[in-house]
Amino acid sequence: MNTIQRIALLLTVIGAINWGLIGLFQYDLVAGLFGGGEQSGAFARIIYTLVGISGLITISLYFSRAAEHHEARTADSTE
Repeated sequence: MNTIQRIALLLTVIGAINWGLIGLFQYDLVAGLFGGGEQSGAFARIIYTLVGISGLITISLYFSRAAEHHEARTADSTE
């Protein structure tokens, strides 16, 4: 896993925690920290965008792991 993928994974986890807080307590941590409680705050919108892009990047981690797993199973069955 390279550095960009690690950062993307971290931001995706932060986004998931934020959604959990929204769902459980109706508290948006990102907006509270960076937007003054408003989801329309400029910096909060940047964070939301980065989390969204990170989610797309982490999809590639899922497929690369699945490909590695498939290759390992194929190698084991040919031996």
